[in-house]
Amino acid sequence: MAHWVKIQYQRKEYVINLDFVNTFCYEKNGRVTFWLPNSNIPIIISPQNNWEDYQKIVTYLESIENLELDNSYWVTITYEKNKYVINLTCISSFCYEPNNRLTFWLPHLTTPMVINPVSNPDAHEKILHYLQQKTGYSFL
Repeated sequence: MAHWVKIQYQRKEYVINLDFVNTFCYEKNGRVTFWLPNSNIPIIISPQNNWEDYQKIVTYLESIENLELDNSYWVTITYEKNKYVINLTCISSFCYEPNNRLTFWLPHLTTPMVINPVSNPDAHEKILHYLQQKTGYSFL
């Protein structure tokens, strides 16, 4: 079932199928950022400036966090003081380092996400489980 929303952003109206968005970021200041599908364009929704659209996005996020389906595998990661909700099925490569850190690249960003098993054990374990389950490969 598609999750279409209509939002206002920078004096433009967008109709977006949120099921095609693969990464959401909760920022410290309360904003939620996500990137339009097949694009590098970020959409930044603030509860102070756009409460109605913000609620649409947060409600969707609450329904998908930690959801595991055939076409999606959502994981919540705290990274650089922000909370990311990421669909791991959209990640095309993972790197496991000798110090047990996991690195991957989001489709719309060039900066690597490095997950440390000490600082983020839940996300680290969930990613390892995902890799074993979906690819048959294990890093351990």
